[in-house]
Amino acid sequence: MGDIRIFTAADLGTLIAHLRTRGYRVMGPTRRGDAIVTDEIRSIADLPHGVGDTQGPANYRLTERDDGAYFGFAAPAQSSKPVFFPSEEVVWRGRRDHEKGGHFTVERDTLKASPVALLGVRSCDLRAVQIHDRVLSSRQYKDAHYTARRGGTLVIAVACGEPADTCFCASMGTGPRPAATDPQTGEPAYDLLFTEVLDKDNHHFVVEIGTDAGREVADAIEAGEGTGHDQAQAIEITDAAAARQTRRIDRKSVHDVLRVSAESPRWDDVASRCLACTNCTMVCPTCFCTTVSDVSDLTGENAERHRVWDSCFSSEFSYVHGGPTRESTKARYRQWITHKLSSWEEQFGMLGCVGCGRCITWCPAGIDITEEAAALGRMSGLGSKASAAMT
Repeated sequence: MGDIRIFTAADLGTLIAHLRTRGYRVMGPTRRGDAIVTDEIRSIADLPHGVGDTQGPANYRLTERDDGAYFGFAAPAQSSKPVFFPSEEVVWRGRRDHEKGGHFTVERDTLKASPVALLGVRSCDLRAVQIHDRVLSSRQYKDAHYTARRGGTLVIAVACGEPADTCFCASMGTGPRPAATDPQTGEPAYDLLFTEVLDKDNHHFVVEIGTDAGREVADAIEAGEGTGHDQAQAIEITDAAAARQTRRIDRKSVHDVLRVSAESPRWDDVASRCLACTNCTMVCPTCFCTTVSDVSDLTGENAERHRVWDSCFSSEFSYVHGGPTRESTKARYRQWITHKLSSWEEQFGMLGCVGCGRCITWCPAGIDITEEAAALGRMSGLGSKASAAMT
């Protein structure tokens, strides 16, 4: 048994206040209109208290819960991705310098961001952050803004006990209970891991300590000590959540299925349904493609370069020397799913999908990545019988 603590709902509020006192910008789930998003949390009142959700292909609805749960929902509409990798940001600013003959002076944008306490991050989204760490901050050329934002992050994960109909993290090995360490680096995956326990007589959080930094925070809250029984109860909750997931992808075969399916007639079928709206890539917690946009003021004296999220579903994304290399929706969908479930592994040593199910929920046509992968498996003869979505 590890170091276990028991937090009450009041302790959760004390935790948020304590983190803010220590200078952290607390980012977590909160309700905005008819969706749960990730945004700044200033007090426990900002958490989605008593709010649940239902999700299905092309369907997302919030529901009211009568049990007072603070984390009684599945994946929020947007993951933690924008916290460290916003959809648009300034890369550099330029201005005309008349004292230097009218030449432009360019200054790289620098960040003065407070350290982030990532509160309530789900296991799938935590794995996505680890993937972004590999892609954006561990290669020869690092993303300076991402690396600066990630520095000093305190991770307070929440194990998921309420998977949506669209979730398949269990089959991807990314949830609903997060691994204790990053599988690529071996570093601790979280500082604190919360599991919300709700029964007719009690509402509390089982808190598992992941790092010394997490222990220091837990000590400051002076929460009660937990036992091995409490930890076992927490594990039972996530085991039950995994058992309720009906969608899955066969990780053993999907890589090879995609490699031999380049000319599959399935691409014509999915292209007849896909709107190329880019929703799947905008909500995906691991997509990282960007473009740049240059803007200037009306005087022409000042200019900025912005980095903006892009999508492999747009025709401009593959535009090279007079035209796009992927002209059709068929080619773009094939590129997207092949990268996620196959070539990402050659590129980064892991798959690029964490099983959060957002691409299914937010696709207006209800296209299901698990069903497309299963269909390709059946048609190629390489997929296992169990790889089909069981819906």
